[in-house]
Amino acid sequence: MHSLENMAVFAAVVEHGSFSAAADWLGLSTPVVSKRVSALEKDLSARLLHRTTRKLSLTEAGSVFYPHCARIVSEAREAGDAVAHLNAAPRGLLRITAPINFGSYQLADALPGFLARYPEIEVEMDMSDRQVDLAAEGFDLAIRLTSQPPANLAARHLTASRRTACASPEYWARHGKPVVPTDLTGHNCIIYSPNPNFNRWYFNGPAGLETISVNGNFRVNNTQAMVAAALGGLGVLMLTSFTVDRYIRSGALEPVLTDYISPETDVYALYLPTRHLSTKARVFIDFLVERYQAGPAPDDPGQPMPGPRAASR
Repeated sequence: MHSLENMAVFAAVVEHGSFSAAADWLGLSTPVVSKRVSALEKDLSARLLHRTTRKLSLTEAGSVFYPHCARIVSEAREAGDAVAHLNAAPRGLLRITAPINFGSYQLADALPGFLARYPEIEVEMDMSDRQVDLAAEGFDLAIRLTSQPPANLAARHLTASRRTACASPEYWARHGKPVVPTDLTGHNCIIYSPNPNFNRWYFNGPAGLETISVNGNFRVNNTQAMVAAALGGLGVLMLTSFTVDRYIRSGALEPVLTDYISPETDVYALYLPTRHLSTKARVFIDFLVERYQAGPAPDDPGQPMPGPRAASR
């Protein structure tokens, strides 16, 4: 058995990108961190890191060893945490980062119930569509919409949602509704600009997956602005159900092409596999899983479809 402490040090070096950064986070000196990684390499009879004056990178052996190492270290810390906090109430500051639309339409609605259940927890939420570095910026966890979670983060599936094409009744009255996806090429479409494939919308129909190139006179990097523009009659949206369903149910937006199913968008809670997952973070993830397992409440049309999957890494 290789030293668990040395494995924890190696994992910290990988996550923080340097011996010195890992040393600062671990509260050790840089020479001690270097010696522990060297001792681990000696035990394994394999070099785990390429060391240069500018940066570190994983060797082939390091790439194979790191995911197992991260999992083992995480589980060891979680085991100790389970005992230490057996009778302790979750407390302290929980720092979360989430996409703007999911934070606005989902997490903000969920927080009152969560904080009522755990009154000793405080939540600080950063809503941003950028990819936040959890280790460097000190976040406990991230909520991300992705088809494939990053390999260097632990992930728990929360829910899934599909995208819906819709517009205001006034817009459809002026321009008519599309019957097939290709009809969208003749409509003014409101486009989410940060998406690298911003003008490509996807539909699953009788002919399989169709990719439609759309255009419009308004591109923006904020989904709330997109919804506001659509409510004003500017054009057609295609956004996730948790963003537009409440407006569809109220009649403010009308969906089209409902016989065509868009690909699912998965929502994950992500955290560093080797960083101590605190009780406050664990109960928040469990709270969200419970929320989505229950499905949409009658008075909460904004929730996405239920269906959390097994935890994955």
